Amino acid sequence: MEGVKSAVLVTFFLTFFGLCSAKPSTQEYVLLEKNHDVEAWRVEGWERLERLRSSEEIFLTFALKQSNLESLERIFWEVSDPKSEEYGKHLSLSNLTQLIAPSEATISAVQRWLRSYGVHSSDCSSILTKDFMTCRMSCQSAEAMLVGAKFYRFKHAKLSKPVVRSDQLYSVPESITPHVDFVGGVLRFPAVNGPSSPKVFDHEFLDNMLIRDRIHIGVFPSVLRERYNVSDVVGTHPDNRQSVAQFLEQYYSPTDLEEFFYLFGSSFKHLEKMTKVIGPDSGRSGIEASLDTQYIMSLGAMVPTWFWSTGGRHESQEPFLEWLLDVSNRSEVPWVHSVSYSDNEDTLDVAYMKRINVEFQKAGVRGLTFLFASGDNGAGCKKKKFRPMYPSSSPYVTTVGGTAFDDPFTVSDEYAYDISGGGFSNVFSRPSYQTEVVEKYLKSGPHIPPPSYFNQTGRGFPDISAVCNHFWIVNNMVPVPGVMGTSASTPTVAGIISLLNDARLQKNKSTLGFLNPFLYQNAATMYDVTSGYNDGCLSGDTGFYATTGWDPVTGSGTPNFPAMVKAALNYQ
Repeated sequence: MEGVKSAVLVTFFLTFFGLCSAKPSTQEYVLLEKNHDVEAWRVEGWERLERLRSSEEIFLTFALKQSNLESLERIFWEVSDPKSEEYGKHLSLSNLTQLIAPSEATISAVQRWLRSYGVHSSDCSSILTKDFMTCRMSCQSAEAMLVGAKFYRFKHAKLSKPVVRSDQLYSVPESITPHVDFVGGVLRFPAVNGPSSPKVFDHEFLDNMLIRDRIHIGVFPSVLRERYNVSDVVGTHPDNRQSVAQFLEQYYSPTDLEEFFYLFGSSFKHLEKMTKVIGPDSGRSGIEASLDTQYIMSLGAMVPTWFWSTGGRHESQEPFLEWLLDVSNRSEVPWVHSVSYSDNEDTLDVAYMKRINVEFQKAGVRGLTFLFASGDNGAGCKKKKFRPMYPSSSPYVTTVGGTAFDDPFTVSDEYAYDISGGGFSNVFSRPSYQTEVVEKYLKSGPHIPPPSYFNQTGRGFPDISAVCNHFWIVNNMVPVPGVMGTSASTPTVAGIISLLNDARLQKNKSTLGFLNPFLYQNAATMYDVTSGYNDGCLSGDTGFYATTGWDPVTGSGTPNFPAMVKAALNYQ
């Protein structure tokens, strides 16, 4: 009887004070994301605030089970492999939808489940591919549906807005598990990362020290265009487009962009303005957004550029997931997407990552290229094991590492920079496009770390690299030197890939789409980076070393544009 009395008292207090509380259920429930690290927020700098009231609204995204995934993956590899007769025969969004849209049985089952908790069709929105549904509901309904979930507000010192998340795992009825992969907006916290900016110098320094004949102090567009032999090449095809994806209140400034090109854009033709802005862009400009926009528009010069900002329309949304949904919901999107976003692989549920990999396949079959920064923590470390990043470790995206000039005062050869993220996935096995080069590295590479530190059968990354340190940007109308990170190398490579697409479009060929089969089959078109290493697990320790051929610090090397464009035009 004492236990019953206690339960009654708890229910009374929760009801009286209006806290979000779920009613018990007699159904059989199953954990959907049981491998998610629910303690990750504690070490990532988040602070838990108050519990949500029962009447407060929450927005959740339901990932519905898709159809014909085996066919999707088969088509993905066929249209991405230059050796395939189907290379470049990408699908339209409508054809993709016909292939992978959830069954009517799945859609009906999820809708019935939602209605049983008072969530109706008018409270939900879907996307064109029909495989995600975002719904508005009360906290009380959310916790009743997702047994075990307890929603709180959390804040982070680097963000002005809180997010709503559960600090506990959640379960759904066993009858729903055949129809839903995961529920977004419950567990995952936004990854708060970005480039570093150690110094701020003024115009006088810029005027006196920036350029002395062929000596440069720091990296700016003409340096990169010279190093990667882009010369005066710019995009000219009317159907070409590129994009930078931004999250977590990272905004760019049109006046910063104008000032940047005034200072650094005199040697090449370029667009002065962003072609399109999606999402919010109303705050103070950020280092990340300034870096990404200024360098993708400098290397992919004259290619119309979209600034794709996703702050999370609601505080309970996941910005990265919301961005992916937005891409799936538009029939016309840029061909190349530069994304400086990463999370620790071991904090995410495997089922969630596999479903996100499907989103990358959906992009690839449409002819889109996703480039992700490899991260700025070297090989990473947790409990004397290397710690790979995701999506960097996904076999279905192209991951960009970082290098530095051998001689910082001239345009010279490069070495692997120590912050460059790289290593091997602990979740995803090695894809066939890199089997030969990775096996060669593991057999003959220098100073291979002990096997206990990494998964030798995992997907190796990065795939390609570029210079990543001592970048100049303009932020809030101030020239800022010393910006570094793979957030710098990623838009650099993205702009170059846009120029490759431009050359193919000029010849009435398709865009490159998913890059990796092309990159690994044409590794000789890149500058091989053979020295340097990334950081490892212990203080002063090293992770992986660069070497001849592919390595898990720089991939297959850095771009050599004339050789790459010649190879790109060889294929249908």
